[in-house]
Amino acid sequence: MNICPKCGLPLQACICEEITKTEQRIHIRTEKKKFGKLVTVVSGFQGVDLKSTAKDLKRELACGGTVKDQEIELQGDHTRNIKNTLVKLGFSEEFIEIA
Repeated sequence: MNICPKCGLPLQACICEEITKTEQRIHIRTEKKKFGKLVTVVSGFQGVDLKSTAKDLKRELACGGTVKDQEIELQGDHTRNIKNTLVKLGFSEEFIEIA
């Protein structure tokens, strides 16, 4: 049986990912890219698997996106729906800031 080095629990019962999700201070902003395209940038992640989080966000918001420089870039303006989606994924609502 494998033991998690962070919490000391067996890997099947490890809750490190859920604890780190609730403690994240997430910042959401929109940027204008080439040719006037809008991109929603989600930043402030520490200790979270960005690729799986980006995949879940893209699936829930029905858009494309990528992970660059510890930030998730989503195609389009998703400032209305992204907070609810992040809460659904396990992040704490009071630590999500939309600029």
